Amino acid sequence: MSSPIVQSLLSPAVLAFGLGAAARAAKSDLKFPPGLLQGLSIYLLLAIGLKGGVRLAESGLTALGGPLIATIALGLCGSLSTFYFSRYFGKLSVIDSAAIAAHYGSVSVVTFSAAQQWTTANVAAPEGFMPALVAAMEVPGIVLALAIARQADANEDGPRPSLWKSTIPLLTSMSMVLLIGGILIGAFSAKEQMDKALPLFELLFPGVLILYMLDLGRLAVSRLQEVNGRWGFVLGLGIAGPVVLGALGVIFGHAAGLSVAGSTVMGAMGASASYIAAPLAVRLSLPKANQGLALALAIGVSFPFNLILGIPLYAIIASWLAGVS
Repeated sequence: MSSPIVQSLLSPAVLAFGLGAAARAAKSDLKFPPGLLQGLSIYLLLAIGLKGGVRLAESGLTALGGPLIATIALGLCGSLSTFYFSRYFGKLSVIDSAAIAAHYGSVSVVTFSAAQQWTTANVAAPEGFMPALVAAMEVPGIVLALAIARQADANEDGPRPSLWKSTIPLLTSMSMVLLIGGILIGAFSAKEQMDKALPLFELLFPGVLILYMLDLGRLAVSRLQEVNGRWGFVLGLGIAGPVVLGALGVIFGHAAGLSVAGSTVMGAMGASASYIAAPLAVRLSLPKANQGLALALAIGVSFPFNLILGIPLYAIIASWLAGVS
């Protein structure tokens, strides 16, 4: 049997990401229409929510308490740790450090989806309520990062929206509406009716994810062009950060009673960085922040690292904690 890393490298999603990256590096004219990308995003987010809602209805809410607390704590840890690393090791400003913290305090839905698929194929199916944890992790770490920026930079000139006004767009953003709305639809729909609709969101999901990964590979290479000489910091945080936060996520998941597969997915969630909800919040609340640097870290380094090496690594840690050979 091939190693976990080889299995990850040869997955269609990772290969599609690599193709997109290679196309961008070779200056190919490969580019998706904005309308198509938005449609792919809507499909993926709604599908994750719907499938999670169905599984949540099957497993019940009682099993969600411990993992939910662990997830929120993980997001807050990610935000705090990356802020202080960026501020004191990277020597970045408070604003830029908070912007990076907002990205790493939240979660990448696509990384989560890739982890779900990888564990299902190579370990076991994770707990059905995992998408509910993704929704819970989207906002708290971002809010903490914005609060840190306001507290540490309270004397900056110029009016800024209140923290509450900055949070409202997060709660009503496309990702949150589709994730939470999909969970509610999946959880409360009549089973007979949902069984008719669910194949659309299960059978097509791997193919749609491949298309989305193709464009993300192209975007990752374009973002790396914005690093501007900070390669030591970018590689340090972009790789070491996911390793530490991913291991912490596995530990939190194990302590919350998740299976090996569920702990692996929680590790991937902790290691990931948002590039949907976080950029929205940073653009609104921290307009002077260097968003290019934050996105270069999130998409250009941490995202491919998690796809290729991270997810198999978190599975190994989860198996070791559970005593599985």
